[in-house]
Amino acid sequence: MQCRIRGLQRKEVINICDGCRLGFVSDVDIKVPEGQVVAIVVSGPKLFFGLFGRGEEFYIPWDCIQRIGDDIILIDKPFQRRDPNLEKKRRRRC
Repeated sequence: MQCRIRGLQRKEVINICDGCRLGFVSDVDIKVPEGQVVAIVVSGPKLFFGLFGRGEEFYIPWDCIQRIGDDIILIDKPFQRRDPNLEKKRRRRC
């Protein structure tokens, strides 16, 4: 299967561990001398209708990609979610 970077940017990335939609591919990390794709970068969700930028980006190594389809990319990577109780404690201290 051949695919251009422009074609990858139109694909949505979905994590099969929890079924979460991460977003669309925004960039690709490539080893220049070898021409090997190391990872894809997925831009985070828009914050407040895009007025305040975007959330954090996801760096997904190429080894985590399970399947590339016509319109989606399935990955298998468990992400560490922040504990909401810990975030509340941090806010109270400030």
